[in-house]
Amino acid sequence: MKKALMFVLAVLISVAFVATVFAQAKPEAKPADKPAAVAPEKAPAPEKKAEAPAAEKKAAKKPATKTFKGEFVSMDDVAKTIVAKDKKGEMTFDVSAVKKMPEFKAGDKIMVVYTEADGKMVAKKVTKAAKKAPKAKKEAPKKEEAKPAAEAPAAPAKAEPAPAPAPAKK
Repeated sequence: MKKALMFVLAVLISVAFVATVFAQAKPEAKPADKPAAVAPEKAPAPEKKAEAPAAEKKAAKKPATKTFKGEFVSMDDVAKTIVAKDKKGEMTFDVSAVKKMPEFKAGDKIMVVYTEADGKMVAKKVTKAAKKAPKAKKEAPKKEEAKPAAEAPAAPAKAEPAPAPAPAKK
């Protein structure tokens, strides 16, 4: 009888270990496969639907901001739009959201920070682009700065030592 009980106990322990091996194999399956294997329930379906609108709301809240650099062409005060062009072509921006609109002349270099909403380019900020200084002017000061730097170490060698400070009176 003892042998039969030991055999049954050994089988049960083996089944327990084998069951854990199969239980560990399931997480390797794709997460999308799990709901298909489980009987359809009402709870998982609404969660998926709730996640999709949440993703759409996030996308609607934060549209990607883009930057446009080009030349100012014209401005329409009635429609509150500006037209600017670059190498690719002309673009029209809605500037009704811009709080402080600077004055531009045709041909001015401008930079527009905008977002795309409902097929319109809505400007967030419009500024004059910074002008770049010619490279020749930048190189000349570098050469002049190098000469005084070479002379600077020689000057302290010729200087006389400074007198010691006078003792402070109480």
